[in-house]
Amino acid sequence: MATKPSPTITAYLKPVCGWSAGVRAVLGKYDLAYEDKDIINDPASYHEMVIKSGQPLSPCVVVDGRMLADVSGEEVEAWLADRGYVARNNLPTPVPIDQPCADEVHAASVTFEEG
Repeated sequence: MATKPSPTITAYLKPVCGWSAGVRAVLGKYDLAYEDKDIINDPASYHEMVIKSGQPLSPCVVVDGRMLADVSGEEVEAWLADRGYVARNNLPTPVPIDQPCADEVHAASVTFEEG
């Protein structure tokens, strides 16, 4: 099956998180270029993600304008394959693509002070 041309991808991710690492691993596995928006260290990126997705959970990935909210790498891979963006393969990834954040990372709330 032929795949579609490379999509435009924006990923709203945490710097350190199992779910976010899984999304990065899948995008890397298929050599897909993407913009990585840090929702922890950049309040504007977090706000943008919440506005665009309608909810506060991450990762969120936008593929050619289509929002995938609160997804794992496994879900991103399946979505890309189902829509013909990638031909699914069994290549290994450097990290699990379906692993949650460590409890202390996941439990930490994202808060920003207005400046």
